[in-house]
Amino acid sequence: MKIVFATNAIKYPVTGIGRYALELINQLQQAPEITQLCYFRGLHIGDRLPEYHIQSSASGALPGWLKRHALLIEAFRAIYPRLQKRALRPQKDFLYHSPNYYLPAGLSRAITTFHDISVFTNPEFHPSGRVRYLAQEMEASLMRANRIITVSEFSKLELVRYFNYPAAKIDVTCLACSDAFYPRAAPAVAPLMQRLGLSAQGYSLFTGTIEPRKNLTMLLNAYEQLSQALRQRYPLVLSGYKGWGSGAEHQRFERGSREGWVKYLGYVGQEELPILFSAARLFVFPSLYEGFGLPVLEAMASGVSVVCSNAASLPEVAGDAAFICEPQDIDALSAGIARGLQDEAWRTQARVAGLANAQNFSWQRCAQDTIKAYLKV
Repeated sequence: MKIVFATNAIKYPVTGIGRYALELINQLQQAPEITQLCYFRGLHIGDRLPEYHIQSSASGALPGWLKRHALLIEAFRAIYPRLQKRALRPQKDFLYHSPNYYLPAGLSRAITTFHDISVFTNPEFHPSGRVRYLAQEMEASLMRANRIITVSEFSKLELVRYFNYPAAKIDVTCLACSDAFYPRAAPAVAPLMQRLGLSAQGYSLFTGTIEPRKNLTMLLNAYEQLSQALRQRYPLVLSGYKGWGSGAEHQRFERGSREGWVKYLGYVGQEELPILFSAARLFVFPSLYEGFGLPVLEAMASGVSVVCSNAASLPEVAGDAAFICEPQDIDALSAGIARGLQDEAWRTQARVAGLANAQNFSWQRCAQDTIKAYLKV
């Protein structure tokens, strides 16, 4: 079986869909079913994975000067699919896999991964410009694909319900977390804790882009309901890029920081993030919408108890190993946080259950299920 794998999503720093693509590629490279694996990035195709370890503009991405000219952007978007079609012409007998929804036109055999369809079901979770562009491209990709991969049963069901897409043409391949996420002893986390001014087992953690769908205003309100003593003893630490529509949240971060119960770290690199997880006392993830919700799994694999919402795919990922509540129930969320910080019996039970749950997910299994999907095309 010969595969062309799109790699535009893999760029420095490797996060989210880029991480999924890279981990899947690492497994496919070892799979005996794959006789040839080529990589497509921008307009270039080859048998070597393009460089991603340094910060640079991805091949095929819009140059900086072009992004400042709306008419040129439209012209570029109009001609780019034709150039892609021409670049892929020599690989007609290959199966093309996009790990991030977008499929070029003119492919004879193609499969794509849809992580979620929130631009259709919940457009309020995205900037309006993103919604218009993604909605158009995603609908086109649905028409071009022979099969669709989703990363959760929730996302599969959304595709079926929203587009009336045939369930028989959708395969679910659950994600996994990196082997870098595991429980660590105090000496292993001490250097990072000292540098960040934190104490091991002395904080609650949230990780993710700071944006509306992460429901961080609710998290801050719920945390503020805790006693001042509990908040001061176990501050809320947040890690992630500053996303769109997050000005109010950042003002709250600054106020909470002055009061001594919030610490915003910004983006934390992949080398330090697993350490930050394993040193946390509790992981809190009240998101309103997730196609999968990988941070919940990363916390469990790190031996950290979890409080999360019951929204979208999160119950699939968390199983019975987390305290789960409605994302808009401030009292339940606050009670769950208090329990996760103070109830030692529950914390121990949740850690054990979480570690066991994390073992149910692996990149090997993801790759095996992906190959099964390939064989159906």
